Amino acid sequence: MHYVKSIQQSRLTIYDALPLNSPLYIPTLELEAILNAGLRGTPVAGLALRTRSKVVKTKVCEVLGYPVPKRFRRNQPRFPGQNLDIYTQTSDNLQVWNEELDPLRRYAIIREVGGVLTVVRVITGEALALLDKTGTLTGKYQARLTPGVELSELVAAVDTIPMQGLVGMEMAKGSPIDTPRAGRIFPITEIYERLRPLIGKTFPDAGRDQERNRGAALHRLVCQELGYSNFADTGTFPDIRSEVLEVKLQTSSTIDLGLVTPDSVAPVDIPPIQGVQLRHCDCRYAIFDAITDNVTVTICKVYVTTGEAFFGRFTRFGGNVVNKKIQIPLPRGFFRANSEGGENFVV
Repeated sequence: MHYVKSIQQSRLTIYDALPLNSPLYIPTLELEAILNAGLRGTPVAGLALRTRSKVVKTKVCEVLGYPVPKRFRRNQPRFPGQNLDIYTQTSDNLQVWNEELDPLRRYAIIREVGGVLTVVRVITGEALALLDKTGTLTGKYQARLTPGVELSELVAAVDTIPMQGLVGMEMAKGSPIDTPRAGRIFPITEIYERLRPLIGKTFPDAGRDQERNRGAALHRLVCQELGYSNFADTGTFPDIRSEVLEVKLQTSSTIDLGLVTPDSVAPVDIPPIQGVQLRHCDCRYAIFDAITDNVTVTICKVYVTTGEAFFGRFTRFGGNVVNKKIQIPLPRGFFRANSEGGENFVV
């Protein structure tokens, strides 16, 4: 809670923007924990929507240590100081009006049950876009996978320069969703060598309409090869957070990339590590080319690359996000899949 005290002492307002490396910028997982602790149990029964909105925004200010403004501005996001928007939900249908999803913005989705605020999830726009199965985000970035002759390819032989100072061979592994720590992030060459044995491995096919569950089966295998004793996945980018590694299962040639391209220099939603703010282009990608007979998935090839080198191997498609009302059905278990439990939610 030192963030809250520091914000109180700073006398900044919610409208004073902060860089990601500011000591006052609350990391996403901690932001979620603070909001959960402070908002749970807040009564909002019987309030008109505008009044409820003001009550919730006022409570968020108090919980985070900001002074409550005399009048809330119509900003997007509502809380620029933490790059944070808030949505209070009595249903599982999230509606984002009159703007595109911002991949770097944090979205606090607050569940109201029986007139009481019960639980908060905080995820980035990039992660939120992954939940869209309605086709409203028709312009997500994509790339084409053209298989090579070799069964495995190390597309980038070295990590990006910012990452090179953080990698190491320390074998102690906690959880795959832990914040990365210097010295405990495997070099990209080690990731490649550890994942190559997965070629030829199989796992049950959960069905083409269960892509997330099929991906979870692959994630389990990847975690085992990387030395983790347990599996956890919060559905946020990158999949294996402590290794700054995104995992892609491909049973078709089209690679879905979400709202940010792998070569982007935009910061990734990971707190600075020893003063280094990692970017999307610093993340590593493990792409598994596979086939399925609708019963069993078989891994055929593996490609490992940095985001920086991604489009040197895979062909970029164009695309921009559609600017209209976006409706995203929140999946079953969404509000259980928080940073404390690390559970999977069903899409």
